[in-house]
Amino acid sequence: MSQERLQTGRKGENLAVRFLQQKGYQIIEQNYRTRFGEIDIVASLNATIVFVEVRTRTTKYGGTGAESVGFRKQNKIRQVARYYLYRKHLYQHPVRFDVISVFIGSTIRLEHIVAAF
Repeated sequence: MSQERLQTGRKGENLAVRFLQQKGYQIIEQNYRTRFGEIDIVASLNATIVFVEVRTRTTKYGGTGAESVGFRKQNKIRQVARYYLYRKHLYQHPVRFDVISVFIGSTIRLEHIVAAF
């Protein structure tokens, strides 16, 4: 992955973190990595553990970021989430999977899809 794409992705994730914090979410982890994959943001809101996939776009071509979270990516996120819950002993908490689509162009737009999958 190019350095420019990495920087764009990090910028989108940082914008998403600030957005979530303003909405009252507590950020637990950012870029949680395992041998199974990565989850961009792990947060909590009202005792619910929220796993957030952030997709950042700089052009309108190729669809929205949220549209790019397909079935395979969803399964990968679920697998990492199960591992996370197991390692942190958090099975008793309700769980939710959100997607935040960030568009960085002449303006910055965020779309938060709650319970995306």
